[in-house]
Amino acid sequence: MEGRSKSLSAIANDIAEGFTSVNPIFCKKFRDIELRELLDILIKKDRQIRAEPFPFNDALKIRKRNMKLQRISQAMVIIKNFLEGRI
Repeated sequence: MEGRSKSLSAIANDIAEGFTSVNPIFCKKFRDIELRELLDILIKKDRQIRAEPFPFNDALKIRKRNMKLQRISQAMVIIKNFLEGRI
């Protein structure tokens, strides 16, 4: 995307934190190559979050971790379906 002010890894962090929501309109701003790169970065971010030690005794940290994983998972599904032309 020409004129993009953020890197794809920064966009992936924003998605995980909930600052950016992914939908078909969001996906239209990117070329297919960029969406595939964003998908790869989201997979890496998912692995990174899952590799962190699990906070067994802190319910708030568990909730934040699960929300990040949920946002990443939903974003990956939307991007995959957009690339396949289902949306």
